[in-house]
Amino acid sequence: MLKGANLLLMFLLELCVLGAAISWGLSLDAPLILRILAAVLALAVFVAVWAVFGAAHDARIPLRGWRRAVLEIIWFGGASILLGSAWHPIAGLGLFLLWLGNAGLRILWGQVYTAEATFGPEPATTD
Repeated sequence: MLKGANLLLMFLLELCVLGAAISWGLSLDAPLILRILAAVLALAVFVAVWAVFGAAHDARIPLRGWRRAVLEIIWFGGASILLGSAWHPIAGLGLFLLWLGNAGLRILWGQVYTAEATFGPEPATTD
């Protein structure tokens, strides 16, 4: 049950990243149209990066092992910085620490991919 809750937390943290991108764009000191544009563009960048490299089973270029760790540090770290600048630095730090704890538990419980990075679909096996 705890392992399932940890995976749910990962999903919720992913949603927080998207919310942080939107929040940052809308918090800028600019005309409303530019704030909306910044929010949409920031959201699009985070969604595109995750879709290409981070999506659990549907990533175009799935990253494994240390490459996946670097992706998550940059992705969640970037969102933490945006959240900290949009709201308060403690909010950004809180997001990052929640992710760090979640990542530690995923490693401990074997909920991460550990093989080296692969590009494209897995090769077919003939059994």
